[in-house]
Amino acid sequence: MAEDTPLLDVADLQVELITGQGVVRAVDGVTFTVRRGETVTLIGESGSGKSTTAMGVLRLLPEGLAVLSGSVRIAGRDVVADPDAARAVRGRTVSLIPQDPMTALSPVHTIGRQLGDALRLRHPELTRTEARDKGVELLGRVRISEPETRWKAYPHQFSGGMLQRILIATALAAEPELLVADEPTSALDATVQASVLDLLMELQEHTGIGMLMITHDLGVARLVSDRIHVMKDGRFVESGSAEEIVERPAEPYTRELLAAVPHLGAWDEDENSYGDGDGDGRIEPLVQGATS
Repeated sequence: MAEDTPLLDVADLQVELITGQGVVRAVDGVTFTVRRGETVTLIGESGSGKSTTAMGVLRLLPEGLAVLSGSVRIAGRDVVADPDAARAVRGRTVSLIPQDPMTALSPVHTIGRQLGDALRLRHPELTRTEARDKGVELLGRVRISEPETRWKAYPHQFSGGMLQRILIATALAAEPELLVADEPTSALDATVQASVLDLLMELQEHTGIGMLMITHDLGVARLVSDRIHVMKDGRFVESGSAEEIVERPAEPYTRELLAAVPHLGAWDEDENSYGDGDGDGRIEPLVQGATS
């Protein structure tokens, strides 16, 4: 594949879901690309179609219940026209970081068993010992402390943030060129969220991997994105660089999303509390719009 060929090239993608109430067009003609070393983010409220877009790109929607049209080229191969191409690139060229770390891993198998299986899928020639050595190295790369002792631990023995790191390690086991990250920090608190995003950006800087990020959080999008596509009702309503979308939004819907982001009130130095700056000593809500 030529260096200037996008890792992911989506053109006029439509996804129709067959439901008991009829056919629903969940994704309605979206077009975008992801190149090496860049992060492209799809953002929108719940139900806007962003996760359906990601699952459609990976051909992970239920066969017979989802009808795809348009073009989705991953490393030059159209996975809409050729379902076999999707199976060939998944777990090799492209990997998924799923949404909920608490449910994405099997509770009855050790971390080592699950990560080892992912490694041997990519490198079937590995022995169990070799897979373990590579797995321990991967756990260290994603900042799991004492990875040698964690190999035989079960998912319930880890925090949510550590489980998310393990999912990232599992995705990296495929040595992909493209990562699809579906709400990778939505189940985490703010401090852990920041460390996971920092890890993803560090890995991208070192490997040049491309990333398609799915999120409803404009704060996350602003931090990690090169380009942002704002999605509503299955369509892109606005697209641009992260700076353009956050600093100079053109569409009312984007401005509404920005207005919904919580932010801290002014700091009242005299009273050592958050206040409204009028010096009346009242403690105002920590988040604008909050009620007492």
